[in-house]
Amino acid sequence: MKKEMLSVIVPAYKQEKTIVKDLHRIENTLKQIRYDYEIICVVDGSLDRTYEKARQVSSAKVKIFSYEENHGKGYAVRYGMARTKGNFIAFIDSGMEIDPNGISMVLEHMEWYNADIIVGSKLHPASQVNYPKSRRIISFLYQLFVRFFTGLNVRDTQAGLKIFKRQVLVDVLPRLLVKRYAFDLELLLVARSLGYKRIFEAPIKLTYSFDDSTHAVSFKNVFKPNGLLFSLLDTLAILYRLKIKHYYDTKNKRIWIYDKDLDMRINVG
Repeated sequence: MKKEMLSVIVPAYKQEKTIVKDLHRIENTLKQIRYDYEIICVVDGSLDRTYEKARQVSSAKVKIFSYEENHGKGYAVRYGMARTKGNFIAFIDSGMEIDPNGISMVLEHMEWYNADIIVGSKLHPASQVNYPKSRRIISFLYQLFVRFFTGLNVRDTQAGLKIFKRQVLVDVLPRLLVKRYAFDLELLLVARSLGYKRIFEAPIKLTYSFDDSTHAVSFKNVFKPNGLLFSLLDTLAILYRLKIKHYYDTKNKRIWIYDKDLDMRINVG
């Protein structure tokens, strides 16, 4: 009988200082689970030496992909997902603000609940979070907005750790458009609209890095590319496509955008 596999996507943007340690920490965690596993690191743009550093990790379980232009976290995650083989597919942000031991936690929750999706949540009662007040306020306001306008019963859609059953992604990925920070929300809303309603939260351990310049959502860069305003605009666009245009409906398959580089026909193994 073929052993079940967990695929873990690690999007990496300007992480040349930490990527080797990040990948080793993730693999050390995965060695403890009973599943076979693969780690797919996607370097989102050749902007520093992240790709060269990542290739120093000598493990048959770790695959490194890269492309020249920076497209955003959502693009990188989808790029990796389309190249997976696992029965379950997770992603975790590089930089290790989120403790990689949380991967085994979301996998256990997936099994306990027989879930379609498990979302790592900063607002789960059991989460351990060291997070600045400004980010807490922004996250709270954004999630309040999301819940009011979508009815999605998830307290935190944006934390960088989630896990999915493979079939969810086979159905959802070809429909997605967002490449950056509202990607998580688009994925969850489209999955729910297709009938994948077993979406639950799991605790995470998060320590915010004040030295990481890649953080997008803050009061300081509200109007910058990828800042709060742009995330909100992406969110409004998702709601328009979902509730008014019905873009994600199967009947509109002919108008979905196919990206040959992204290869949104996810590898079905």
